[in-house]
Amino acid sequence: MSVKICLVTGASSGIGHATALELLRAGHIVYGAARRVHLMGALREAGGHALAMDVTEEDDLRRVVRTILDAHGRIDVLVNNAGAVVHGAVEDTPLTMARELFEVNVFGPARLIQLVLPHLRQQRSGTIVNVSSIGGEIALPLGAWYYASKHAQEAFSDTLRMETAQFGIEVVVIQPGIIRTDFEAGSARQLREISGHGAYGEMAETMAQAAEAAMSDPNSPASDPHVVATTILRAVESDRPQTRYVVGWQAEALLNLNRSLSDREFDAAVTRSRP
Repeated sequence: MSVKICLVTGASSGIGHATALELLRAGHIVYGAARRVHLMGALREAGGHALAMDVTEEDDLRRVVRTILDAHGRIDVLVNNAGAVVHGAVEDTPLTMARELFEVNVFGPARLIQLVLPHLRQQRSGTIVNVSSIGGEIALPLGAWYYASKHAQEAFSDTLRMETAQFGIEVVVIQPGIIRTDFEAGSARQLREISGHGAYGEMAETMAQAAEAAMSDPNSPASDPHVVATTILRAVESDRPQTRYVVGWQAEALLNLNRSLSDREFDAAVTRSRP
C-alpha cells in the first residue's frame, strides 16, 4: 500500500477527528484542519499535523493547501468533513443564517476542491471524499437549509465525479446516519430560539425535547464516529471505491424507507401525521 498525503477538514472533533486518526493508524500522512486547532492535540501526538483553518476564509484555504504542497509536493486525498447545521422552520429561519450555512457546507468545500484539483489532475490521481449525510437524500421537518445544503453537496459531487474521472480522480460521497458526536449539540437551543414561539412552536418543542433526550442518553444506539472513519479509510485505499457509502445507525433503514414510500407516506412516517 502506498502512503497517501491526506487533508481532513473539521478534524477537531467527531467524524473528522476519528477519520484523521484512522488514516494515521493506517500509515498515511495526515493534515487535520479546523478552526479549533487547540482541540487537535491527540492528532499531533499520534504523528499528524494540525492546521488552523476556517473553511469560509479564502486565505486560510490557500495557506493550508500551500503548506502541504511545500512539504510533500502533492496531495492525494481530500476529506471535506467540516460542516454546520441550522434547525428552524423555513418561515422563521433568517436568510443570513441560511447563507452562512451554505458557505460552510457547500461553497467552502467547493473552493477547497478548486484549489487542489489542478494538482490532482497533474498527478492524474487522487481521491476527494465529501462527507454528506442521509440528509443529502432525505429531508425532515425544521431543517430545510441543512438538508438543502447536503442535497447540493451531493449533486455537486455527482457532477464533479463525471468531470474528473478522465484524470484518474475518484469522488466519493459518504452518507452517515445517526452518529454520536457533538455536531448537533445546539439543536434544541436553535429550535427554541428560531421557531419555539410561533406557529411551529409545538413541533419545535417536540423535536427539541427529542434532541435533548438523545444527547443525554448514554445507551443511545447512535453509531460511534469510528464506523464512519473506517468506511472513509476503505474508500481512500480502494483502487475503485464506491461512489457512495451509507454508514451508521438507521442510515440504510431511513434511505430505504424514503425510496420505497410515496412522498406523502414518508411525510406521515416521519411526522406521525395523517397521510
